[in-house]
Amino acid sequence: MSRPAALAVEKLGKEYRLGAGGHGARAGKSLYETLGGWLGRREKAPASTLIWALRDVDFTVREGEVVGVVGRNGAGKSTLLKILSRITLPTEGRALVRGNLSSLLEVGTGFHPELTGRENIFLNGTILGMRRREIERKFDEIVAFSEVERFLETPVKRYSSGMYVRLAFAVAAHLDADVLLIDEVLAVGDLAFQRKCLGKMESVATSGRTVLFVSHNLGAVRSLCGRVLLFEGGRLDFDGPTEEALERYEAGAATAGETLPRARFVGPLAGEVRFETFELHQTGRTVGVVDPGVPVEIEVVGESAEEYRAIDIAIGIFRDGHRLFSCHDGPTGRPLAAGRFRSRFRLESGTLRPGRYTIGFGATRPGTGEWTWSPEAGAIEVLERWVDGLDARDTGPISVPYRGERLPPGGSGA
Repeated sequence: MSRPAALAVEKLGKEYRLGAGGHGARAGKSLYETLGGWLGRREKAPASTLIWALRDVDFTVREGEVVGVVGRNGAGKSTLLKILSRITLPTEGRALVRGNLSSLLEVGTGFHPELTGRENIFLNGTILGMRRREIERKFDEIVAFSEVERFLETPVKRYSSGMYVRLAFAVAAHLDADVLLIDEVLAVGDLAFQRKCLGKMESVATSGRTVLFVSHNLGAVRSLCGRVLLFEGGRLDFDGPTEEALERYEAGAATAGETLPRARFVGPLAGEVRFETFELHQTGRTVGVVDPGVPVEIEVVGESAEEYRAIDIAIGIFRDGHRLFSCHDGPTGRPLAAGRFRSRFRLESGTLRPGRYTIGFGATRPGTGEWTWSPEAGAIEVLERWVDGLDARDTGPISVPYRGERLPPGGSGA
């Protein structure tokens, strides 16, 4: 006998109006327009001002399933979770939920800076749907998980950002719900706390609860989920086994020489500093795949809408959703002229081990808080070839230059 459906999504769609028209396609600018919409006489907005964040989405999640949701920025993942959480209403279709549902969409939503950590545990827990008796029962467990016991009576405005997110996640992670929606919560805190969060999510995933897990951390998706929904451009592009879904997802990134039309750049400088293509060069020629035994140059071409006195162009190399390292195009704070630009980054031989990597591109203005970034703009394939100093017994996704020395016993070597 098959398990009943915990989530059932049928022909789901969400349309938004761009510009000053409001939050949704059905938002009006005046009382007359609002009443007209209620009475079915709303003036139709020009097609160019409307965008479908989701369209014709159908899927079912059975009780006890842990399902991953992946897709590039702007694919519709967060809109889906907002509809399921009843934060926003769909334009068409419906989403049915069986049982009690809780969401971890934005860690820390509802925290008050003037209240202490203790007070915010009760405030945030109540906002997330926990009863006071339930919060009291789990209070010690929440505090222990957050590791902020010493500062429990301190207003959270004095917390560091790491302490803040630890306490916020600790509250959210102790929700009891039949259905749990999780959106990128493993991106919070330092590395040690992220591992702790992943362990907590694994215990949730094995507890029999239904989980919908949205993340760019593909390693976590592989670890937690037996099935994945892949979204592209607001539509459900694939629904199936985790490995097949993630292979399709990673294969969708632009490869060397292709334009970057599907990469969505975010941040204040998005649209001002644009990235168009990138190329890979080895031994003076353009290549499509990388030989790990030869230095590789990554060259990106873009265009700046205006001149900047100081700006850094950067790339990031990712594996399974984890950023391995970043590079900048020279000393920080260099000027950038308006018009076309070209930046080059050199990686020594053996830096990237055989396998597939995703590459992000971005720009930042030092000291201003202005930036633009896309972590999934392209992909790099490194050949399965092992050379001297880089053999199959080596572990880890990358090699890094280092210097080591053996010191005499009992001495510092200084």
